Amino acid sequence: MIRKLMLVSAAVAALGACTPREQNTATGALIGAGAGALVGGAATGRAGGALAGAAIGGAGGAIIGSATTPDRICYGRDEWGRRVRYAC
Repeated sequence: MIRKLMLVSAAVAALGACTPREQNTATGALIGAGAGALVGGAATGRAGGALAGAAIGGAGGAIIGSATTPDRICYGRDEWGRRVRYAC
């Protein structure tokens, strides 16, 4: 029961992110943590190995998810008519 609640809350948190970068970061963290837990648990056969794998996989997944999101740059004009760049 608790495991299902944790999975549902993690999925909702990933979908409730504001920007595409935050969504990709959260999704990468979830996928990395799940894969790391499976590999760590299978490799060691203990819960400690699964926890360590989840922590390492989650951090790695978050980093990769954030890094693979392209930056959105928009262009506009300031009050003097000069072209300026800004994040959108």
